Amino acid sequence: MSHQLIRAFRRVGRTDRALMRRSAALPASKADDALMTLSRSANKSRLWWGVAALLATRQGETRRAALRGVVAIAGASAAANLIGKPLFPRRRPAEEETPMRRRLRKRPTSSSFPSGHSASAAAFATAVAMESPRAGLAVAPLALAVAYSRGILTGVHWPSDVGVGLGIGVGVGLATRHWWPLHDDVPGRTAHDADAPEMVDGEDMLAVVNPNSGVAGQDPTEDVKFAWPKATLLYPDPEQGLRAQLEAEIDARGTIRALAVAGGDGTVAAVASVAAERDLPLALVPAGTLNHFARDVGVSSMPDADAATEVGNAVRVDLGEVEIDGTGDADHRWFVNTASLGGYPEMVRLREKLQEKHPKWPSAAIALARTLRHAKPLTVRLNGKRTQVWLLFVGNGTYAPKGFAPSRRPALDTGLLDIRYLRADLPYSRARFLLAMITRSLAASHVYQELDLPELDVELLDGNRRVATDGEVGPLGNRFSFRSRPRALTLYRL
Repeated sequence: MSHQLIRAFRRVGRTDRALMRRSAALPASKADDALMTLSRSANKSRLWWGVAALLATRQGETRRAALRGVVAIAGASAAANLIGKPLFPRRRPAEEETPMRRRLRKRPTSSSFPSGHSASAAAFATAVAMESPRAGLAVAPLALAVAYSRGILTGVHWPSDVGVGLGIGVGVGLATRHWWPLHDDVPGRTAHDADAPEMVDGEDMLAVVNPNSGVAGQDPTEDVKFAWPKATLLYPDPEQGLRAQLEAEIDARGTIRALAVAGGDGTVAAVASVAAERDLPLALVPAGTLNHFARDVGVSSMPDADAATEVGNAVRVDLGEVEIDGTGDADHRWFVNTASLGGYPEMVRLREKLQEKHPKWPSAAIALARTLRHAKPLTVRLNGKRTQVWLLFVGNGTYAPKGFAPSRRPALDTGLLDIRYLRADLPYSRARFLLAMITRSLAASHVYQELDLPELDVELLDGNRRVATDGEVGPLGNRFSFRSRPRALTLYRL
């Protein structure tokens, strides 16, 4: 080690000790107790999970901020605790240098460098700010308070540990863009305007309301009644399929000029299919957990949907359709976002089982990990060409960006399906896929294929499987005919 580097480390050490002495000399105050409580709440990132849950109660950018923040915490914690601490062991400050009133009851015994709490706090705040600057401004002071309280106030970290931890957190937060591009909140384009009736107060409108979609306790019923007081409300009946229930209600009422739906993407897909078949315009209210379809078409809230129906503004957008043939009795399903074969349907079924006892997000993470671990390849013919795949993704429209994380649709009227699949007929395909995903070189990888086609015929050669459409698991089949239905749906939007 050079003399210059040694001198630099010594200067850092002298600065650390001077700052610790100044902190220890500060007079006692009520803020100490609050900061100590805040420090304890950040153990195992419990504080940030709570903040993420709070942010997730609101749709749009704050919910995306919560998801990105949780992902950033995982990366920062791994970087600080699994890489930084083992590689750079450092003794923590002596307990005697901290006033008794500020000492932790149980001091950590791991390396002092870097501060894991600071890394997680900075990663979460940075990731949140990237999606929602307003939420980031609210979270940033909390993150700085955690970094100070856990490090310098309680005397378990040197100031340089905290500084490096903050740097790691900011870096990891920014790095999430490498694999998960930011959503620009620009609605998908469509060149096809549509004629739709003005629905003042929702007269002659049939509105499907799913109170079980989205975050628990956020029933959209009152919002729908306020926007369209003259509309007839229909709630999904678990004893019968929503499509059949909706079609029977339309036939019974006779005069229905428009449909509306307040629910998640699965509910939206069912209502949209009926709207397309009956040539009825659809008003969309985002009331699910992520609302991918509403986000892409540019309807972010109930006021957006209400304003569009009041003036009769509408456009035509594409839908996707899959015909399923298993035992000779063909079935078909529409989808507004995506359909898939392979591991994803199995993951959805496992997630639903886990959700009986656990929250949705942890259930989804556990289900994904288990599914990938036990995945089996599918032997298929894709448009007549035999191959093996681990999973198959079919998007309604062309998604961006290319790669393994499609997140938005720049256009809603391409007349194409976005087809992506992971090959299983090449050696070490999963390992090669992971390496390509980490290095963002999927476009050059032979194991990951991307196509834009109007139709795709999939024939399974090793038994029956289930197709998943918009997160809902469908029936078993061994032949699946996917196709784009250009401009099939008339949708209200400004």
